[in-house]
Amino acid sequence: MRILLYSANFAPEPTGIGKYSGEMAAWLAGRGHEVRVICAPPYYPSWKVHPDYRWPPYRRETQGRLRIWRAPLWVPANPGGLKRALHLLSFALSSLPIALSQVFWKPQLVLVVAPFLSCAPGALACARLAGARSWLHIQDFEVDAAFEMGLLRGKFLRQLVTGCERALLRRFDVVSTISRKMLERLTEKGVGREQAVHFPNWVSAEQIQPLDRPSTYRGELGLADGQRVVLFSGTLGPKQGLLIIPQVARLLRHRPDIHFVVCGDGVMKESLAQECAGLANVHLLPLQPLERLCDLLNLADIHLLTQLGGAEDLVLPSKLTGMLASGRPVMATCNPGTEMAAVLSSCGLISPPEDAVALADAIRVLADDPAHRQQLGQAARRFALGHLAAQAILEAFEAQLRRITLDSGLKTSASVAALPDHRHEA
Repeated sequence: MRILLYSANFAPEPTGIGKYSGEMAAWLAGRGHEVRVICAPPYYPSWKVHPDYRWPPYRRETQGRLRIWRAPLWVPANPGGLKRALHLLSFALSSLPIALSQVFWKPQLVLVVAPFLSCAPGALACARLAGARSWLHIQDFEVDAAFEMGLLRGKFLRQLVTGCERALLRRFDVVSTISRKMLERLTEKGVGREQAVHFPNWVSAEQIQPLDRPSTYRGELGLADGQRVVLFSGTLGPKQGLLIIPQVARLLRHRPDIHFVVCGDGVMKESLAQECAGLANVHLLPLQPLERLCDLLNLADIHLLTQLGGAEDLVLPSKLTGMLASGRPVMATCNPGTEMAAVLSSCGLISPPEDAVALADAIRVLADDPAHRQQLGQAARRFALGHLAAQAILEAFEAQLRRITLDSGLKTSASVAALPDHRHEA
């Protein structure tokens, strides 16, 4: 197949959407498909364009059967509100000529990844002119999240923006997203059930697995054998509600056996460092090399996944897949009835968002119960093996691509991968 992937975030970005788009494109190219990619220079999660990609602003790369076109974008230091909107729009405009030029290549499928819904009109135009199928994959409901977090405000503005969003969504042949709650949100936005597809994120269970030895990070950080590590590893962004971590660390200062490690990069890095200053029970680490990810995740006795309230079903954090694959329990801040709560019903615990006292109590109880931690960790690993294995998900995705490009009467299944509804699992 000839597949055009339109994803602003792309490899070599090490986390988030760039990681998944890069892995998907490389996998499809490795299966013999002709894959072209339109993307931005790597800038995430640091929100700074990588020095190696600052010039020239436009460039082309070739990696085997994978051909990559990069277009520039404006990257604000503090992406909020209007600045974030301009950031998204800058890439949509700079990449539009590249997207339209691909019409002459005659792709069979145009796949655009959101956030960067602003690229959807260009993707649709390319697909229509080339006679290709169009597929929109939503990793994050950027419009809803912006209003829920207060980045955008106003009833009239929300009605205008969401109306445009609904009109765009209905024009794609397929619209997919990464969780079942997000799938329900698609139908609420007017996407027909025959269009909507569940396409979850994945993990390489061979690369990320429980170790039969202590993590080397324990020695590097000078941690004693009896200390339990509560680890947050991922993007340090505003949606994560990260400032609850120093609050919890202060509440647990009387417990020298509980130590917090925060690893990552992002716009909240400086604020988090300021709040953690003087806390001896907190270590801050920069983003670590990919080859050390398994060792890092095995540092955790408890994985911590914090989120702000109100946005829990607008995004399912990509970092969760690695946490589960590492065979460690996950402590998440979310409300009952959300997708996160459903996933963690058998392999983790939840605490109310933005409630430091409740989270500190929950961490203390779990830290004092090694048998329960082991039980939850084993269930987490089983979940990852059964539901998040990269090969199974990507093979099912490839089969779906073949069906929609070859079948003139487009019919999609409800799920790319044959995943059971985990909300009803024990």
